[in-house]
Amino acid sequence: MADFSPMMKQYFETKEKYPNTILFFRLGDFYEMFYNDAKTVSRELELTLTGKECGQEERAPMCGVPFHSAETYIAKLVAKGYKVAICEQMEDPKLAKGLVKRDVIRVITPGTVLENSMLDESKNNYICSLYYEENAAGLCFADISTGELYVDECHAPDLDVLTHTLQNKLSRYMPSEILLNPQATDLSGLEDFLRDKLSAAVECLDFEVYTEARAQQAVSHQFKGRSMEELSLSERPLTVLALGALFDYLSRTQITGLERMSELELASDSAVMGLDLNARRNLELTETLRNKERKGSLLWVLDRTKTAMGKRLIKAWLEQPLLSPAKITLRLNAVEELTQNRPLLDELTERLTGIYDLERIMTRIVYGSANGRELRSLSTAVSRIPGIKQLLESCDATLLRNLNAQMDGLEDICRLVEAAIVDDPPFTIREGGIIRQGYNPELDEVRHDMNGGKDLIAAVESRERERTGIPKLKTGYNRVFGYYIEVSNSYKDQVPDDYIRKQTLTNGERYITPELKELENRILGAHDRSIAIESRLFEDVRTQIAAQLSRVQETAKAVAVLDVLQSFAAVSVKNDYTRPVLNLSGKLYLKDSRHPVVEALLQDTPFVPNDVDMDMNDNRVAIITGPNMAGKSTFMRQTAIITIMAQIGCFVPATVAEIGIVDNVFTRVGASDDLSAGQSTFMIEMSEVADILKNATSNSLVIFDEIGRGTSTFDGMSIARAVLEYVHDKKLVGAKTLFATHYHELTELENLLPGVKNFNIAVKKRGDDITFLRRIVRGGADDSFGIEVAKLAGVPEKVIRRAKQVLAELEAADPAASEYRASLHVLEEPVQLTMNSVDSEVLQKLRSVDVNTLTPIECMNVLFELRNMLK
Repeated sequence: MADFSPMMKQYFETKEKYPNTILFFRLGDFYEMFYNDAKTVSRELELTLTGKECGQEERAPMCGVPFHSAETYIAKLVAKGYKVAICEQMEDPKLAKGLVKRDVIRVITPGTVLENSMLDESKNNYICSLYYEENAAGLCFADISTGELYVDECHAPDLDVLTHTLQNKLSRYMPSEILLNPQATDLSGLEDFLRDKLSAAVECLDFEVYTEARAQQAVSHQFKGRSMEELSLSERPLTVLALGALFDYLSRTQITGLERMSELELASDSAVMGLDLNARRNLELTETLRNKERKGSLLWVLDRTKTAMGKRLIKAWLEQPLLSPAKITLRLNAVEELTQNRPLLDELTERLTGIYDLERIMTRIVYGSANGRELRSLSTAVSRIPGIKQLLESCDATLLRNLNAQMDGLEDICRLVEAAIVDDPPFTIREGGIIRQGYNPELDEVRHDMNGGKDLIAAVESRERERTGIPKLKTGYNRVFGYYIEVSNSYKDQVPDDYIRKQTLTNGERYITPELKELENRILGAHDRSIAIESRLFEDVRTQIAAQLSRVQETAKAVAVLDVLQSFAAVSVKNDYTRPVLNLSGKLYLKDSRHPVVEALLQDTPFVPNDVDMDMNDNRVAIITGPNMAGKSTFMRQTAIITIMAQIGCFVPATVAEIGIVDNVFTRVGASDDLSAGQSTFMIEMSEVADILKNATSNSLVIFDEIGRGTSTFDGMSIARAVLEYVHDKKLVGAKTLFATHYHELTELENLLPGVKNFNIAVKKRGDDITFLRRIVRGGADDSFGIEVAKLAGVPEKVIRRAKQVLAELEAADPAASEYRASLHVLEEPVQLTMNSVDSEVLQKLRSVDVNTLTPIECMNVLFELRNMLK
């Protein structure tokens, strides 16, 4: 270090404190990176790698970005999972004596982003802290940009159950960054899940962070001295440890502004539907399964919100449907009033349109990073609140009245910003001109000095001419000694005694006076003084607004709820949705139900509606058969989606809807090989089936789509039947179940198991041509129409003809298979087949068969041949 320049020594000292970050080191108008940081940034952002003299033989690798456009570069690095430490100049380089003081003012990580340019306004950006020990875990989720903070704690009988529970909870919030205690790394597959499924940055913190005393102190300090009992955390010790670690981490990264998180909310699994990650993905609630796009998802259909707060809330509601009929009814009543009062709905939509992101603007105000433009945005937003409150005064729905009461008009904040901040403020305070004329007399006087300097000097010149009697006395300015008075040689004897000679010219002399010097200081220092005064005044305005955080926050929450309700109402009116009836009956009755997304995507073709009539007894399980592409999956998905829509408080696409509260929706729909994890399609399928059978209850809705496809025909059919019997059994699960299958043999279960009913997709066939009618009708399918579907999909005609020939041959030799299908009855005990005497020919045939290489069809043909030989 002795050989390095002073500046590089300062760099290394700072870098040592933040070893796992990319250090943005401020040098003048640039942020510079050195050595490995420079190489990383050059590679990741495709920037030129240069070098800097640093007192060594070799130049230090260096890469830099302009400070005024640094956000763009930082955003790209954070998106790639890097942490960025911002090291600022803590004093004006012009006034610094020696080396400029520098210090890190903030560390930006994926979960601690505040800047608009780095955030998606339509969704929360959560950071999670997880503490694990002995089959239990404490969790907390915080959105630093909005101040939201949720805590949870879960206990499980074994690690597998705990891991499954944690994965579901984590996938509900989709955190971008996760903090773990060292023991949590023992949870099998958790870190892979976090990185691969959630794409989250993972940080393992030191043991020392997780001490009870340290955690309690951090939590109590965060919430202004409140005890664990007052925070309802006395019975949640693991949650306290997770919270303490989060606050410790944030204090080391955010430096200031943590007071934004002033309240915490205790999560309750008993209050919301337990949608796991598979269900959310398979039902495409917020993004499509294939392309991860918003268009084509349920959120895309329902989201007509006008504010960023509403966009985030509607997504949260969609992922956490309610279980309380009373709370759902409050939402439905509000939506109904808005749908029936179109003028109110239209006016409300128009007024919400001009409201900016109150939550995130307030966060930046509290953190001290908001600029003048954001204060103006805040003022514009809150100026619309009184008009919204006026609209809600005549409403009858309880929820709408409650929202009106929750909203604060915030007129004082609007008046403050209007009085203090100009209409079109500059981007930064340093540019000047952010404070409105007339707000502060001192600033007005300084500005007068700054803008009226010529007039002031001219007044001095006029006054001095009159006082001295020198008609050609004039004032001037140069960079050497500033303002001066110039007198020609012919009038030197009239110069007053208080004039101080500064320069002799050929034709005269130049002088200064105490008054002129004082005026010079006023004029030349006016700009700097005005910037300093404006900074002080702006900070004062920002502090006054920050003190009103709770009022603005409550208003923002109310605006968000109102925005979501108007969105539900607007969509319901446009798409002709119906108000559902919610109760605890266990029924699921839908008349003329439609898939909201498919219907929205159809252009010229009307959607074919279908009925659903299920309950907890005689209509508990529906076995649905029919060809691919006929609409089985769409029917099942729309049933689940309509249930979710009803339980978030939205109207539904049906003419009549009665829905008994569903505690969970489970789906087993499709799978793809996870080769990196060593799992085949069938392994994934069976894992998901196992999770459903372990966690489903009689109040759940279960969707199984083609169970058992990933293995041999007999194995798959056996597994499908066993799963169906298990989920049907009231002593084991007894859930309402939609079961789509190509195993037509399973339709026999309607005659064997009470509560099982057969349905199929109606198909119209004319010769070799088929038409899918998209209607669900009672009874099992007569045919799978596999070859016809292949033809529709564009399989070459030669292949189609050959397939028909093979099918005819197989059907001609199919009596054995027919007898097998007829023998599918409920067997309580396995049947053992014995052979007392067999012809040596049959035994020889059996010995020659390699069962490991036979296809299911070949197995059936061998069985048929052996049976005929025995006859």
